[in-house]
Amino acid sequence: FFFSVFNRKNGEPPLINGWIPYLGKALIFRKDAFKFLLDQQKKLGDIFTVHIAGRYITFIMDPFQYVYVIRNSKQLEFHEFADKMASKTFDYPALSNGKFPDLKENLHRIYQYLQGKPLDIISDHMMKNLQDIFEWKCSQATDWETEKMYKFCCSVMFEASFVTLYGRVPAADGHKVISEIRDKFIKFDASFPYLAANIPIELLGATKKVRKELIHHFLLKNMTKWLGGSKVVQARQDIFEKYELLGDYDKAAHHFAFLWASVGNTIPATFWAMYYLLRHPEALATVRDEIDHLLQSTGQQRGPTYNIHLTREQLDNLVYLESALNESLRMCSSSMNIRISQEDFVLKLEGNQEVTLRKGDWIALYPQILHMDPEVYEDPKEYKFDRYIENGKKKTTFYKAGRKLKYFLMPFGSGISMCPGRFLAMNEMKMFLFLLLAHFDVELAENKAVRLDNSRMGLGILLPDVDIAFRYKLRS
Repeated sequence: FFFSVFNRKNGEPPLINGWIPYLGKALIFRKDAFKFLLDQQKKLGDIFTVHIAGRYITFIMDPFQYVYVIRNSKQLEFHEFADKMASKTFDYPALSNGKFPDLKENLHRIYQYLQGKPLDIISDHMMKNLQDIFEWKCSQATDWETEKMYKFCCSVMFEASFVTLYGRVPAADGHKVISEIRDKFIKFDASFPYLAANIPIELLGATKKVRKELIHHFLLKNMTKWLGGSKVVQARQDIFEKYELLGDYDKAAHHFAFLWASVGNTIPATFWAMYYLLRHPEALATVRDEIDHLLQSTGQQRGPTYNIHLTREQLDNLVYLESALNESLRMCSSSMNIRISQEDFVLKLEGNQEVTLRKGDWIALYPQILHMDPEVYEDPKEYKFDRYIENGKKKTTFYKAGRKLKYFLMPFGSGISMCPGRFLAMNEMKMFLFLLLAHFDVELAENKAVRLDNSRMGLGILLPDVDIAFRYKLRS
């Protein structure tokens, strides 16, 4: 390592430049960002700048300082950066290029369909669609059935989400059509980290062709055939129709991007929640007891022919299920919260600290460091399904250095960049686990460790490095 103080202004943090022009520390950061950042924190303290692939990124490592970055949304912007990245990745014109006045704001307003009463409606549809798929799985599982777990989660969550958001494909082979879209989606998704890292799509094999085929599924002439889509997708369609400069392909690309945003992180998060429960018999038994108790207390029966209905309040009261899910999110999420300085300015932090920023500088929070901090979470590498429960209730107070933390679990980003679909995502994952454990006996069919694949560090939920077989059969 050499540390460059070349051209550092007064008040600017120490700079880690690297010795390869342009790349800087990109390779070592990509290999293991978590270890790299911890090493720098030990040497340089809680604030430092790293040169990564032509960008100067200032990392704020102290979770007590997060609030000063998050609430400074005027000078530290996120949307323009996200817009540029998404338009390149999903192949639609950037919203911020001036041709589409207010489109960004109009699309943002639509997220009201993912909160409050409309959230209850879309969650009910998701529950029904999940039950249809599980009922179909039940009809297959007369005895023990063995499947690969990631593949299973992917097939169930993708189809249920697709039908909930975009509607049923009325063709006789509707299942098959969605499976084909899913298979292409998986191929595209494998290239997502490279696209996000600004690698030209032309260098990524068949990715460009696959992306084009996926986008074509969402052309209006195809979408109008699908039955019973959601209000949120309908509202997006209505808005796109108002913009004459937005071509049919561009609108379809927006719909495809929305699909990716809906399932790209939910599928791996569902896998980890299921995997950790199956690895820990006590957790599995406790969560199943909680589910059975709710069904009994509401007079509902489990079994493929019974429709289970859950209110949002009932879902929220499943404290062990939620804690187990939060614990797996803590262990598998690796999102980097990025803000871009809109001007030269001094960011004021707690304890009279200041950071001098130049226009265009990036500021980054890396919550995985917080999630794995032994001061905040005892034995952070261990899965403790009841970590977020205290005296039978949800635990929301966590401490570092004797002080209460405002932010302690951040799988969905923060502030202006917080995922607008987070409530729906949590509901979907809870409902998946609820139905799985209500209907089936489940167990791992092979004894191997599944690890996190670090190729998506900074981009959301990490994928597993291998798939693992599990068995399920109808509960007697």
